[in-house]
Amino acid sequence: MAEGLMKQLHGHDIYVQSAGVRNDLEIDGFAIAVCEEVGVELSRHRARSFEEMRAWGDDLEQFDLIVALSPASQRMAQELARHAHTPVEYWPIMDPTGLGEGREAKLRAYRAARDQIADRMRARFPT
Repeated sequence: MAEGLMKQLHGHDIYVQSAGVRNDLEIDGFAIAVCEEVGVELSRHRARSFEEMRAWGDDLEQFDLIVALSPASQRMAQELARHAHTPVEYWPIMDPTGLGEGREAKLRAYRAARDQIADRMRARFPT
């Protein structure tokens, strides 16, 4: 979700890669739906791990900043980036998975998370 939102805000002016602790998760259908509402295409996006990212040639040393959206990704990013001296920022974003009863309540939770991420991006990386 974050990578797509950042690309929507800044296009190719800022190089962005999305990574996480694990890569065995499919992109959540609710995340796809709420991002499509704001013109961000996620259906072809796939989750990749930090290790997979490194194997593809995206070493953390080449990045100016790592933004972690969960405590687990913050810990892993700090560990992997300690030799590169790449700063890691933690943005505490609400995890919408498991929230809400019924489709509309779940969509509201995902919209809230999407909007939290977008607001943080606009504040940190103004256009």
